[in-house]
Amino acid sequence: MEYNDQMKNRVKRIEGQLRGILRMMEENKDCKDVITQLSAARTAIDRTIGVVVSSNLVECVRNAEETGERNTEELLKEAVNLLVRSR
Repeated sequence: MEYNDQMKNRVKRIEGQLRGILRMMEENKDCKDVITQLSAARTAIDRTIGVVVSSNLVECVRNAEETGERNTEELLKEAVNLLVRSR
């Protein structure tokens, strides 16, 4: 699977968020503020997982339809399992 610039930029933003959280911790910022930022980073990661899984699913379904190799129902179940495991 190819990871497009949108996906890579999402991860770069998350990386920046995590660096900011670490800086907040080093500066002994208020716990509520740190938790808020951690929650935002987790949400961003969850959304990125969704983008990657959905993009991969689209690509796999297209390939399966073209080659007739895999059942699309099987691919859907696999994608759902990936999402469930990520939580």
